[in-house]
Amino acid sequence: MVTTDPFLTRRQLLQRGGMGFGLLGLAGLMRDQGELAAQSPVNVNPLAPRRPHFRASAKQVVHLFMNGGPSHVDTFDPKPLLDQYHGRELPRPNLRTERKTGAAMRSPFVFRRFGQSGIPVSELFQRTAAHIDDIAVIRSMVADVPNHEPSLMLMNTCDSRLPRPSMGAWLTYGLGSENQNLPGFIAMCPGGYPIVATQNWRSAFLPGAYQGTYVDTQHTAIDRLIENIRNTSMDAVEQRHQLDLVRRLNERHLQARQNDSLLEARLQSFELAYRMQAEATDAFDVNREPLALRERYGTHVHGRQLLITRRLLERGVRFIQVWSGAGQPWDNHDGLETQHRILARTWDQAISAFLQDLKDRGLFETTLVIWGGEFGRTPVAELPQLSGRDHNHYGFSMWLAGGGVKGGIVHGATDEFGFAAAEDPVHVHDLHATILHVMGFDHERLTYRYAGRDFRLTDVHGRVVRELLR
Repeated sequence: MVTTDPFLTRRQLLQRGGMGFGLLGLAGLMRDQGELAAQSPVNVNPLAPRRPHFRASAKQVVHLFMNGGPSHVDTFDPKPLLDQYHGRELPRPNLRTERKTGAAMRSPFVFRRFGQSGIPVSELFQRTAAHIDDIAVIRSMVADVPNHEPSLMLMNTCDSRLPRPSMGAWLTYGLGSENQNLPGFIAMCPGGYPIVATQNWRSAFLPGAYQGTYVDTQHTAIDRLIENIRNTSMDAVEQRHQLDLVRRLNERHLQARQNDSLLEARLQSFELAYRMQAEATDAFDVNREPLALRERYGTHVHGRQLLITRRLLERGVRFIQVWSGAGQPWDNHDGLETQHRILARTWDQAISAFLQDLKDRGLFETTLVIWGGEFGRTPVAELPQLSGRDHNHYGFSMWLAGGGVKGGIVHGATDEFGFAAAEDPVHVHDLHATILHVMGFDHERLTYRYAGRDFRLTDVHGRVVRELLR
């Protein structure tokens, strides 16, 4: 007879019901769970530092996410033929776009060559271009579709449809964190969430300890930056006693549920939150930096974000994602000249100061910096006027700098108008494989067993773009 005792575990229910035959089906599931637990560090300390597969050229990653899609033909991929065809149809049919597009649209920005490498960069990023000899520009990036939601998911999780772990979660799972008092993965976005919100930094089926911690960097006060960072009802000693009691109760609860990874992750999050109270208050306080340095970064939001980023890198945070803002700021279907100029003005100053600061402090060689959006924009204007560009996933630009990356090079090319990758295309899967390689991982071997299958960030795709690496 099956009891209705509400406190029975599923294992006990199967054991008591049907003469125990339910346990036969459970055995296969438990075998999968045993394999998962054997490779997952969640049952010890999920954020403990771990070694990669081979010697890495970088230890930390900063992803500067220009959400919305900056125009490559207005930033890092000049196309002089657009001047000749401005206001006219291209000599070949336009590729299929999300919205109606028409004539060619010249770039309203001036390009000039920078550094010993002589790579042309738009006036929008002339301060960043001072570092061009340390930057690898990829002009042949390719995504799958011209829509924000699936393209954001592809860039962050390598899958545009299914709930998969983000790149930051994978790297934190593989490497842990150097600082046990701060999250291993932090996502900063001022003013709210980008499109598809927390799915961009989720852990999905990886243990919850590896998901990104969101920080709203529009705020400057630590209590607003990180909610509930201070406990106003009890002191640290009382909190410790309370947390110890909660931990003991949760551990008893956990033992009865076969070491459930989600429950274990929640228990770890309580501990991390307690430890963060002192360290985060210091790490996020840019007022501790000299005034001259703060002014070099800029007192605007992106200057503050990148100064915080440098402080987090110094404290061992593994993966930091820095977003342009809520929604999709770079999505300029019209008014592109004005909007791109406003957006780039603060980013350009902050990026230049950030790269120089990393060099001055010896962090540049061990930090991989990534710049780009989820796709680019068309070389033709969106109808009915010549003021903005539509989404373009056929070919766009990103750049890498820092640990293990060749500087002063351009990889790949789009066609003569900038519509599609024409030489050495780099799919998002290839980018992810290359990032994992820089961090010391064979992207085919960094796996996690879930539902009877070994999953990986690149799924069944991806190649390392070795031309980008030293």
